[in-house]
This record gives sequence, C-alpha cells and structure tokens, in this order.
Amino acid sequence: MAETNGFMEAALEEARAAGDRGEVPIGAVVVHDGSIVARAGNETRALHDITAHAEILAIRRAAKTIGDERLSGADLYVTLEPCTMCAAAISFARIRRLYYGAEDPKGGGVDNGVRFYRQPTCHHVPEVYSGIAETESAEILRSFFRDRRESD
Repeated sequence: MAETNGFMEAALEEARAAGDRGEVPIGAVVVHDGSIVARAGNETRALHDITAHAEILAIRRAAKTIGDERLSGADLYVTLEPCTMCAAAISFARIRRLYYGAEDPKGGGVDNGVRFYRQPTCHHVPEVYSGIAETESAEILRSFFRDRRESD
C-alpha cells in the first residue's frame, strides 16, 4: 500500500486482532518520524473501559513512548472515522495528520455527526484524509457484525 507506506495495513492488522478477541474491530497506529511508535485495537471489553478505543490507546502508548503528551509531528492511521471522544483526544494530543478508512455516518465525529474539527471551540485541527483502505476497513466491520448476528 504505497500511499500509506504500509501504516494503514498495520492499523488493519490491529483491527483484525481486535475482532479475533471479540472486540469491535477497529485498529489504530501512531507514526512519528516515519516509524510506528504505538499501535492498538479496541479493548473496551477486555479492560471494562468504554474509553479504551483504538485511537485513545494508541495515543496513550505513543505519548508514553515519546515522553510527551503532545504528539506534534505525529500521524494517526485508524480504520474507522473517529467518534467525537477520539476526535477530541486527537486534537488535544496535537496529532498532525489523521488518516482514516471507512466513514461512520452513525457514530463518527470528524466528517459526520458533530464534525468536531469544525467547531469554534476546537483548538487544534489535524489535516484529515479519509477513504484510506476504505473498502477493506468497512468489510472487516461488516463481517464482524454479520458473524455475530448469525451466531445469535
């Protein structure tokens, strides 16, 4: 995947791993100075923590690795449009660029829903690139929920 230097593929791997653990299959990686410094998939069920979204966990891990709560110069790759909570965390962390796969018309907070980055109270707006590996990102989610419906 040339346009993302394989970074979205790493996020897709995290999404698949999350799905294999029974979590909603969303994955994220933080890239700094051309290298992945943190990766995560959703862990809300495992941690009993509704804030344990892939983006939040990846940001926390990247901040710890880098040694700074501000991730200026870092890019985030995530398989699904971030929700409002995650969009805010991305802004507060000062992420430089956000790349995401599938749009989330129901729960997204970037290009759908509240459109967090368009609000006057948003202090930092990352560059946003959507539709990266969109088909594969969406299919991972569709398959996960289809399999759950069929097993019930």
